[in-house]
Amino acid sequence: MRWMLALIAAVVLGSCSQAEERTGLYIQRFFGECGSQYGSATDISKAEGECGIITTMINAFQAQHPDLSVSQNVVAWPGYPQLTAQMAARDPPDIVTMHGAVISDYAAQGLLEPIEPYLREAGIEPGTFTNAARGAVTVNGRIFGMPLDTHGGLWHINTRLFEQAGLMRGGKPVLPNSPGELVAHARQFRERTGKPYLIQSLVGDPAGAARNMYTYMMAQRAAVFPDPKHMRTNTPEGRRVADLFRRMTAEGLGTSNMDTPAAIAAFMNGEGGIYPTGTWMIGQFETEEKTRGRPLYRSYAVLNYPRLWGEHVVFVSGHAWVVPKRERTAEERSAIARFFRFMAEHNFDWARTGHLPAFQSIIDSSRFRALPHREDIAPLAEIGRTLPSYVQRQSAIEGIVGEEAAAAFTSQKPTARALGDADRRVTEFLAELP
Repeated sequence: MRWMLALIAAVVLGSCSQAEERTGLYIQRFFGECGSQYGSATDISKAEGECGIITTMINAFQAQHPDLSVSQNVVAWPGYPQLTAQMAARDPPDIVTMHGAVISDYAAQGLLEPIEPYLREAGIEPGTFTNAARGAVTVNGRIFGMPLDTHGGLWHINTRLFEQAGLMRGGKPVLPNSPGELVAHARQFRERTGKPYLIQSLVGDPAGAARNMYTYMMAQRAAVFPDPKHMRTNTPEGRRVADLFRRMTAEGLGTSNMDTPAAIAAFMNGEGGIYPTGTWMIGQFETEEKTRGRPLYRSYAVLNYPRLWGEHVVFVSGHAWVVPKRERTAEERSAIARFFRFMAEHNFDWARTGHLPAFQSIIDSSRFRALPHREDIAPLAEIGRTLPSYVQRQSAIEGIVGEEAAAAFTSQKPTARALGDADRRVTEFLAELP
């Protein structure tokens, strides 16, 4: 009996010793919780959607690295209040998902590690990132995130209605090349279909209006943020953009009273020609495109924002993995590098969400361009532009810009007053930052 107890004790102690020797890797992320469907899944090729793909990727990483003890915490979107509290308690996770627009806030406070050492150990050369992806994670010349993707605004198009409006050529939608052409196309579309050319979510969704302002001011090479403490939209360039979309809504060429759910439903129900929204909607609209009997059945295309002024650029951001600053062992640092390497190797899988890959080689690959609509939107990785990295609190600023821009677009305020209010509010806000 004693020998049996001794054997059991030895096994238990051995198991504890092995568990203690496993290096821990604590991952914190958003993108939703779907453990009931993907909690044990490891076949990434069969996963669908942001939550399904990211969950399965992390499961597969753990399965391929049994020497690591991988745990993850799924936070309610976007998770930054919780992360800030963890950092204040000096107990942050090892790796965290973060939007590119937020990285500068944490980097400026010294709360993130530059990740070049991890990339070197992982064998990842930053020069292999797309221009847009690299711009989203670079602050003051240092790289503070392993980019997952690039996301930004696109024009999602109902091709059946475009055909009815006489705006298809060679099976492709014809987009305008100037403000005048935009108005002319929109009038023609309304006359022939009886529907608005643009479906716009201008109620409670500041991101859409802000994207228009940033994109088309950048196209005119306007310095929206001339320095870290000032914003300038009440300029000739900014007023041109706001007045164009003000005209579109005033003439009924674009909707003005929809929030995001209403706009999505309107587009899927064939109630307008174009819904300008993000890369993240491609998957849902592709499903509609494949569903017989639905208004978008075989009637969906997606293209980059057209060039209306000057340079063809589009305002973008992205998702990235960042590393909160704290003391780590060499083994823990190596585990982070291994995770980055795995994520880089599976960046194509993540691109099936609709977001653009972070690596130029994947953008250029035949398998990526063989995915539905990806050939058409691939240039976004090159023409995408982020705000200057010295601009802090970009998410909060986007809310102000979008709110005031929407007030101009819908004629709730005169253009100059709305943009002047945006400049004043943002500049006052930036003045309060340390």
